[in-house]
Amino acid sequence: MANKPQEKENAKGTEAKTEGNGAQPSLNVLTQYIKDLSFESPGAPRSLTQREKAPAININVNVNANPLGGADYDVLLTLTARAEADKTVLFNVELIYGGVFRIQNFPQEHMLPLLFVECPRLLFPFARQIIADATRGGGFPPLMIDPIDFARMFQQRIAEEQAKSKVQVS
Repeated sequence: MANKPQEKENAKGTEAKTEGNGAQPSLNVLTQYIKDLSFESPGAPRSLTQREKAPAININVNVNANPLGGADYDVLLTLTARAEADKTVLFNVELIYGGVFRIQNFPQEHMLPLLFVECPRLLFPFARQIIADATRGGGFPPLMIDPIDFARMFQQRIAEEQAKSKVQVS
C-alpha cells in the first residue's frame, strides 16, 4: 500500500510538467504519394548497349510546400535526371513525390525549415528508390542519387530571395 501514494504523486508530477510546458511539437507524415512519374528512353534499344565511358547525368532537385488547411501541409519533392552520351539522350526520368505532413505546436520561425528541410529529408529515401527502380526497369543500371543536403539548398534559396529583394529595392 505504500507504493500507491507514490505512484499517484509521480503521475501528478508528470501531468504538471506537461501542462506547464504546453503541447509538445509534433511532425507527422500522414501520407506519401507519387504525383507524377515519367521515364523516357528515346534511343532504346540502341541506347542500352554497353559504353566505354559512363554517361553524363544531370540531376535537378526542387522542393515546394503548400498549406492544406489547419496544421496540414503538402510537400512536393521533384527529382529529374537526364543521362546523355555523345550528345544522345539515353534516358529522362522525372518524379514528383509528395507527402502530407501534420505540423503542430512549432514556433512560426521554425515552419519554413521544417517544410523545406525536414519534410523533404523524410521523403527523399522513398523517392530515391522509385528513381532507381524506374531506371533499372528501363534497362539501365539503377540510378542511386547521392544524399541531398536540403539544409544547404534551403540556405541558398533564402540567400537568392534576399539578393532579389535587394536588387528590386535599389
